Amino acid sequence: MPRVVHAPGRVNLIGDHTDYVGGLVLPMAIDAGVTITTEPRATVVELRSRIDDVPCVFELPFTEDPARIDPPWARFVAAMAQQVDATVGMRGTVDSTLPAGAGLSSSAALLCAVGIALDFEGTAHDLATAARRAEHAATGVPTGIMDQLCIASAVEGHAVLIDCRSEEVEPVLVPSDARIAVRLVEPRTLVGSGYAARVDECAQVEAQIGPLRDATLADVSSLTDEALHKRARHVVTENERVATAAAAFRSGDLRAVGAAMNDGHASLRDDFEISTPTIDAAIEATRSIEGVHGARMTGGGFGGSIVALTTPTTDLGDEWTVVHPSGPARVL
Repeated sequence: MPRVVHAPGRVNLIGDHTDYVGGLVLPMAIDAGVTITTEPRATVVELRSRIDDVPCVFELPFTEDPARIDPPWARFVAAMAQQVDATVGMRGTVDSTLPAGAGLSSSAALLCAVGIALDFEGTAHDLATAARRAEHAATGVPTGIMDQLCIASAVEGHAVLIDCRSEEVEPVLVPSDARIAVRLVEPRTLVGSGYAARVDECAQVEAQIGPLRDATLADVSSLTDEALHKRARHVVTENERVATAAAAFRSGDLRAVGAAMNDGHASLRDDFEISTPTIDAAIEATRSIEGVHGARMTGGGFGGSIVALTTPTTDLGDEWTVVHPSGPARVL
């Protein structure tokens, strides 16, 4: 019989560009994702996407550079097969309810789903680690582990507070009177964006003042380069906002969560400089709606989606999709 594997996407409620410097993040798996339906097939992987006519076909074991194969989405499949040392193939279909370029981790969801479909044996942490390595191999982009850990370790009804230094995951209950919605504003891709440049800038900061996870604003003030000072200030203050938001969720103080989200967007816009005028305008319009506790960009930046925290009865309009905290990547 065919086997069905589902991996959720994720929305990051707060904590952007802190994961690859060992910081804190608060993402949430959502009820949209990637579903793979397969049957075993000797040593060949053959997958077809319902949104791309070009199939993904390759032999196992896969020993080539995954970044060089086509179609582009097949690079993720091949890279994950390589990371999990797959020897038994599969034939099937890939469906996704996650729009590409929305900042909702469609690539990480695909990677985790492929790993499970290829009979990966290991813990949720092992799966996330393999998926992170595979994404780097497929794209050349040095991502953190937030997306993969969230998708592999999600808990129904909860966001997850992830310490990206220890890679520990702590479920945080999302109160029943919290409604979370996302809106795709403008598609983006991390490849060719300024994402890698921000990673490099943070590395430059750490070479001067040590790990950003341990840095204080006093440490940041010693940086003389204006751009590096701003990048570091974002990371230090964003870690504080994540801790504040997690505590506020636990106490049911949604206004405090919203305030942290609003402040986080201002920091991403002004200090990390990864928002866009279109994103900023959408945020301002959203905050003007009655019942909105907070709104911010989400994801790697340079376009993508925005996320809002609202009351259950708030009407944001047809462009928005309400998302619910969902469980981890798994066999259905």
